[in-house]
Amino acid sequence: MMYSLDIRKLAGKISSMQFEALKVFCDVARQRSFSQAADVNDLTQSAVSQIVQQLERRLGAQLVDRATRPLQLTPLGQTYYEGCKGLVEQYQELEAAIRQAQDQLAGSVQVAAIYSVGLGDMGQLIERFQSQQPRARVHIEYLHPDRVYEKVQEGTADFGLVSFPSRNRQLTVLPWREEVMVLACPPTHALAGNQAVRPSELENEKFVGFDKGLVIRREVDRFLREHGAAVDLTLEFDNIETIKKAVEVGAGVALLPEPTLRREVAAGTLVAVPLQGTRLVRPLGIIQRRRHKLSTTATRLIDMLRQSAERNGSAPHGPSSGGSPIKKARHSRNGSARASRKAV
Repeated sequence: MMYSLDIRKLAGKISSMQFEALKVFCDVARQRSFSQAADVNDLTQSAVSQIVQQLERRLGAQLVDRATRPLQLTPLGQTYYEGCKGLVEQYQELEAAIRQAQDQLAGSVQVAAIYSVGLGDMGQLIERFQSQQPRARVHIEYLHPDRVYEKVQEGTADFGLVSFPSRNRQLTVLPWREEVMVLACPPTHALAGNQAVRPSELENEKFVGFDKGLVIRREVDRFLREHGAAVDLTLEFDNIETIKKAVEVGAGVALLPEPTLRREVAAGTLVAVPLQGTRLVRPLGIIQRRRHKLSTTATRLIDMLRQSAERNGSAPHGPSSGGSPIKKARHSRNGSARASRKAV
């Protein structure tokens, strides 16, 4: 039995509901499943079921036949779906048009980044972007990793730049680049004149490391252990700048990302010696909020950052968006996001 129903007659009721609820119902109708509609909308199955029940109470009609598997719409439910589908599509098109108009007006991008990202060529990248986009304004704030995650999640930063990035229910991760780790030592050190150094040569060397709670510390420890190099840990710090200062005054050597040492190498205060016969990297990623549409300016900046990494050969090798640079399978999806945020 077919019903004829003009969805426009329900405008008074629809105006009191969120269009998100109509979208959820349409997804249930398309998927024929509460659970699959929940996945699409990042909701619980119970929440989706409650949304549909509220719609049914408002309309005074059953929309879904729950006795069948997969779920089927009732005749009235099918009619309601046909009308809602058009409304939802029009609403999404309207939102897209508003966002596009806003993008043309909003040329400002807020970026939150860990301190050590700024030690490389970040300034030059931003200058180049603003020369290509004269009306764009990029504001970059260098922060502790925890604050980078917080600012992105609370929406005060469009995206964040972090090492060993961690995704969660609120955040997604785009791989950005990999920074090769090298041996940092003073120019007077016995290993400073080497073209390259084998990890085993670090045996019993005085070593300046990262704090134990940091992901990068665990990766360096694993790397040294796998290569049979037991170092003499003298100092531990939570940031690269302090580690470099300690190495400069002779407290020991360290394994650090090569881009973070370029200023000291140019000044002659430190030497960066490549590792021989192996590769250790620090992965950097771009974090952003799930289901949040970035402005055109922010999207273009991210594209430029990733393209720059590809051009200089530092783009990630293989599928990775955070995880161990040595054995990626060891950093599981249910790993501690809190620990990952402390990476530097």
